[in-house]
Formats: sequence, structure tokens, C-alpha cells
Amino acid sequence: MQSRKPIDESGEKDYVGMAMKISNKDGDLIEYRVIGDYTYLRTDIDAVGKVLGAPVPAAEDLPPEAAGLKKALEGEWVKFNNKELEKAGTDMGADGPGAKPSPEPTMDAETQKKLLEALRETVAREVDFTTSGGKDGTEHIIATAPFRTLLTELFGEIRPLAKDLPPGMDLPTDKDLRDAPNAKVSADFTLRNGELSEVSIDLAKLAEDAKVKKFGLLLRVGEGRPTTAPAGATELDMEELMGGFAGAMMDEEEFDESGLAEEGFEEDFPAEDAA
Repeated sequence: MQSRKPIDESGEKDYVGMAMKISNKDGDLIEYRVIGDYTYLRTDIDAVGKVLGAPVPAAEDLPPEAAGLKKALEGEWVKFNNKELEKAGTDMGADGPGAKPSPEPTMDAETQKKLLEALRETVAREVDFTTSGGKDGTEHIIATAPFRTLLTELFGEIRPLAKDLPPGMDLPTDKDLRDAPNAKVSADFTLRNGELSEVSIDLAKLAEDAKVKKFGLLLRVGEGRPTTAPAGATELDMEELMGGFAGAMMDEEEFDESGLAEEGFEEDFPAEDAA
């Protein structure tokens, strides 16, 4: 993320660039960048298909007018205008063309403050911290807590605030959490010269009967760099693209409700023979 202000002080309008890349041992699967009014996207569609274990469309199967989408399937950079995408999505909405989207559910500042305080109290009560020094200004802070107890206590603190949370945020009950493993899980925070550089967690502790003895999740924090727009990206026509999706959906509905299905049924089972 790139912002005009420090990240912890930034609002949505302060961000000027975002980038994310998903990779595996064979290379990059998906990469996208958001810069200004545009989102840039590049995908290795064959690699994604292997990861998902599902067939993927082939570029040569697309019609000539779908040149932009063909570029995407071929693994090249494509881009689309965020405002046009939002407009195209609104025009396809259930309320009809030109309908304004419903406002996204939000949480007021007072509720956010109460949630943060609930989190602080739970962590202070349930999490044990140990610190150890290292070489060259390195320090380790290890936070350890029983997983189920921590979750149960945390949601117990949040539940009284449920009426102030946005619609759709259903909280799990104590019964829902009863089957969660209660093994002690530790997160190791590494600081170098006072700045967070790495966080590691052994997730195998959460699978009490797993054969895998260690399954580490590692997050490294490095120096940021500016997000730049890739050169030569093909711009997608969002109205054409969304129209194609809409047409495909309508064709499917018409097929399901068409008289063709009924005619086939009548040929196999004439009305006079039907029970």
C-alpha cells in the first residue's frame, strides 16, 4: 500500500497505490495493482487452473471482439477503470438500470473504540508474553495463549456490542467454539532496532490429530517501494464485458425456462400417458 499519510492514519481517499501478488513454487499466479482510477491485472490462468483443480477457458475459444479478455487469458497485463466497473455493476443490479447501490454497512467510531478495548482486555487477560534479546539489535516477543479459550473470551467481550455491528456480522456462540482446539499457540514477533520485521506462527498446533508436526505461517515486513503502472496494459471495455456476463446469465435462464425442455418432456411422456 502507498499512502499520502502514515498507514495507521490513512483513510480510503489517502491511498494512491496498492499492489498484491499471489505466487507458488512454480511462479506468479495472480498479480494486481490499483493506481489512481485504474486496476491492473495479470494472471497465469493455466497455473491457477492447476491449483484449483478445475478446467479454465482457452484464449482461442473467445470471439474476436473479446480481444481484451483474450489478452488476460494469455497472461498479459490488462486494466479497467474502477469507476466504469462500478457503473456497469450498478446498471446490472437487481433494482434496474441506473439504480444507486446500497450504502456499505459501516461501524461508528464509538463501536470501533469499544471493540478495540475488548480486544485489549482479552489479550491482557489471556495471553502470556515473553521477551528475549538477540544479536545486532534483534528482540523476540513471544505471545502464547490457548486457542479456544482466547476465541471464547474474545467473542464473549464482543457479543454485548452485537446490536451495534453492521448487518450480517453473525458472531459464533460458545457452543460453536466448543470443538475448536485448545492447544497453546504461540506467535513469535521479531523486532530489529525497535521495528517489527517478522511474525511466525506454527499452525500445526491447531490440528490436534494432524500427521504434520510443523506447519509454519511466516509474515515478513520489509521496506516499501512505490507502486507503478505496468506498461502496455490492454484496457477492458467494462460495459461490453459486463454485458457479455449478463447475456450469458440470461441465456442460461432462458434455457432452463424455455419450451424446449417442455417439448422434450412431452415427446418422451405424452400428456395422455402422464400420471
